[in-house]
Amino acid sequence: MPRTFPERSVMLRQGSAGTHLLALTEGLAKVVCREPGGAVTWLAFRGPGDLLGEVSVFHGTLRTAEVVALTSCTAVVLEAERFRRFIEQRGLVMDLMRQALSRLQESDAHRTELLTLPLVTRLARALLRLVELTAPGDRPEVVRLTGLSQEEIAQATGVTRNAVISGLQLLRASGAVETARRTIVVKNMQVLRDWATTGPGAAARPLLPTPAPR
Repeated sequence: MPRTFPERSVMLRQGSAGTHLLALTEGLAKVVCREPGGAVTWLAFRGPGDLLGEVSVFHGTLRTAEVVALTSCTAVVLEAERFRRFIEQRGLVMDLMRQALSRLQESDAHRTELLTLPLVTRLARALLRLVELTAPGDRPEVVRLTGLSQEEIAQATGVTRNAVISGLQLLRASGAVETARRTIVVKNMQVLRDWATTGPGAAARPLLPTPAPR
């Protein structure tokens, strides 16, 4: 059954039982891990077509991360046992494993970027990933990204909020983006891609992770 989640609401809570998962059909969400001391670690952004909470459902474990709606989100709620039967009956276990592997590769690539690439390059890549989630398969000239705070962008790029402000200033000056409160408008995709492909070894690596089979 479909369910709507207001902006900034918790869609799946860390530590809860995997009684169900969500198939995101509309909106943008973030996945974070909350440490015992209160620190928050950014893990991923998710968009339409992504499954949320499938690992705990498939393995019968407690949720190890929290999913928060960045914008108003709509998702189909899938009960755990019915989902497991559906996957097994249709022989989709390998597809699910391939998706999990793709997400691990995405995480590894992100960690490598944090260690090797300049701030503005990481920032440009993060924005391009958000564009891909917001308008998958499209080639829009202008994309409006909403619901993001500078603190969340800082978490996703592994820098301070002040560093994000400086990076956005460079992107604005180049004509790649415009910014407002919780809004980034990508105005020139090619300029943003140029920023994203600078840095040591960047040109040799894929800009965006290959979408997992669905």
